[in-house]
Amino acid sequence: MQKIAFHLGSYPVAWYGVLVAIAFLLGLWLASRRGVLEGLPADKVMDSGPWMILGTIIGARTFYVLTYWKEAFAGKPLYEIFMIQHGGLVYYGGFIGASLAVMAYLQIRHLPVWKYGDAMAPSVAFGYVLGRFGCLMNGCCYGKPTDVPWAIRFPSDHETGGVPVHPTQLYDAFLNFCFYLFLAWLYRRKKFDGQIFASYLMGYAVLRSIVESFRGDYSSDHIHGGLLTPAQLVSLGIFSAGVLLYVVQLRRRPARVVPA
Repeated sequence: MQKIAFHLGSYPVAWYGVLVAIAFLLGLWLASRRGVLEGLPADKVMDSGPWMILGTIIGARTFYVLTYWKEAFAGKPLYEIFMIQHGGLVYYGGFIGASLAVMAYLQIRHLPVWKYGDAMAPSVAFGYVLGRFGCLMNGCCYGKPTDVPWAIRFPSDHETGGVPVHPTQLYDAFLNFCFYLFLAWLYRRKKFDGQIFASYLMGYAVLRSIVESFRGDYSSDHIHGGLLTPAQLVSLGIFSAGVLLYVVQLRRRPARVVPA
């Protein structure tokens, strides 16, 4: 666990931010290269970056504030909501925020939404891998106590108290790297626009729900019905959206194959 990567003057730059920034840049570049297979201009894909970053930050912070208001913001000055340098971002919120912002960009530029979504989906899975390593360095999103041989320990002053816990960040990183390889393979064999994005929604919802069962950073207030974590609850909606998108696009579009 090492939160700070370096300092810019007196301002500390966290490893989480560094890795997420790298994930954004590399993910956009991979998507721009992938989109060429379907005639998407590489520069237009790269130009979506600022929209995606802004949407991600707003969405991720909004979900965090709503989820952890009682623990992190109640009784504190309202400006703390905007202090993202103190930490506090939720992936699903960032994903939803980025999706909405990019859809607005695509509408303004008159670009095909689902072609773009298919090109970007594998990159989202790849970027998530780096993001989870950032979580590991930050000490957040940790797992439940365990005695498995691959358990990890955080410092004794960490919320875990230094006891062995599941390396949930590494579980997520490994599963999403495999998922990235699958989506990149599937992209070259897609049959209709929206197939890869829909597959991402369904697959990620399943993988996230599995890893969530090992998470240990939720209080009892955040376990809905005594069973589901906030992410698992959102995953139900995301999975349903993926199924709906898959069925609608499959029926709407004629079968075709992307050139290998």
